[in-house]
Amino acid sequence: MTDSLEILLTNDDGIDSPGIRALYDALSEVGNVTTVAPADDQSAVGRAMTYEVPVHEHELGYAVEGTPSDCVVAGLAELGPYPDVVVSGCNEGANIGAYVLGRSGTVSAAVEAAFFGVPAIAASLHIPQTDWGRDTEPEEYEEVGEAVRYLVENALDAGVFEEADYLNVNGPIPTDGHTPMVVTRPSHVYDMDASREDGVVTLHDETWSQLESDSLPDPEGTDRRAVYESKISVSPLTAPHTTEHHDALDDLAERF
Repeated sequence: MTDSLEILLTNDDGIDSPGIRALYDALSEVGNVTTVAPADDQSAVGRAMTYEVPVHEHELGYAVEGTPSDCVVAGLAELGPYPDVVVSGCNEGANIGAYVLGRSGTVSAAVEAAFFGVPAIAASLHIPQTDWGRDTEPEEYEEVGEAVRYLVENALDAGVFEEADYLNVNGPIPTDGHTPMVVTRPSHVYDMDASREDGVVTLHDETWSQLESDSLPDPEGTDRRAVYESKISVSPLTAPHTTEHHDALDDLAERF
């Protein structure tokens, strides 16, 4: 790939987050980056859309008072040159497991691009539960940024997106040495719980504490297992829901 590569960059943590700056810097080395990202934090909004969104110029591009999906549509249809690839992230916190794919604003931006027929990459950095609440540093995103830059630079020509609509990338906080990249599938482990106190129900996602334990229920080849083993996980995914043939449903429909 040459420096004529057009890249649309967005996220869900907001345009002033350190993760998007890290990706902007990394991707600017391989192409022209147009940033169209939420003006503030839009984490876990999924593919929600607000349809009419104020836009403000920003040093990185455009800050949109809307969701990640708003940003992708606005960027593709109006604000920037039509891109070769859309990149979303780098998110503060992993987006791993099949159950988070519909919740995550980061991943949903990639899905929105995929429905336009544009290859896309979602990128996230796993933050250990013991570090939740602290400010992340820009250099912590550099290795995931390098992985995304490598994929942007090579995956299009390699034909990766002839089979995958988008890639979901998750990496650990870097340590000494090179972190390997492995191809994975989303984990199917799901462990949500809830408690009620004083009229308030609190939801608890226990899958995060599992990542801090000495054992993990996820098998080899899954995204959570890869991150748990300090590897960069890349899951090739498709955006449209699949439609399967079911004889039992055919029978019910015929008898209606």
